[in-house]
Amino acid sequence: MQSPLFQHVEQQSHERYAVQNPQLLRVALTGHDDVLARKGAMVAYQGLVDFDGEYESSGRRRDRAATGEGLELMRCSGQGTVYLANLAQYVHVVDVDRDGLTVDSDYVLALDSSLHTEVIAVDSQYGISGSGKYQLNVVGQGKIALMTSGTPLMMSVTPDTYVNVDADAIIAWSTPLRVQMQAQTHSSNILRRRGNTGEGWELNFLGRGFALVQPSEVMPPQNAQIGEGLRGQYGNGGQNRNNVWS
Repeated sequence: MQSPLFQHVEQQSHERYAVQNPQLLRVALTGHDDVLARKGAMVAYQGLVDFDGEYESSGRRRDRAATGEGLELMRCSGQGTVYLANLAQYVHVVDVDRDGLTVDSDYVLALDSSLHTEVIAVDSQYGISGSGKYQLNVVGQGKIALMTSGTPLMMSVTPDTYVNVDADAIIAWSTPLRVQMQAQTHSSNILRRRGNTGEGWELNFLGRGFALVQPSEVMPPQNAQIGEGLRGQYGNGGQNRNNVWS
């Protein structure tokens, strides 16, 4: 049997995380360190690999119910190779260092089990209820695999060059950055999207680090409806115990 399909063979790698092709992640398990992956993201595996639902504490369940932010994970353990993908999203592997990484949980494909995550809130500059957005803060040292709709843009943030990003397009950013949510509108129109441009909430980044942006606002990876904006994940940031930005 002959076909161009046979050119797409398994790519060998000595790396624990290796991008098999732009939309498929290969993870090597050695029997020691487990990998946490998005539930249902396994598309194939080789070897002796076990998949178990990851325990979620009551506190994390409450946070996810209140904010809409959080990860539903499965634990991959054993010895072998696991292939992970989600809706043909582009896959990118990032090394998390001591500075930490802040991400939108919708775009997390997998991460080392040694990393710790917690829900945090980004405040609105207007200080009004209903305008905050929640994200995941990832701390520790290890690797995390992120997904984007299309090829992303990595924007550098410096003290002399601040960056504004549409809140529906942001994927992740350096945790030490100062972040503020704002709307490109005025006074009584704060809670409405601008009728003449279609633009709405944006995140303003100050400091030194990076912001990862995807070239899409209407095709997020997890069942969001077009025009849903921030996926309904609004809340009173001022009342959240993890509210660390202003």
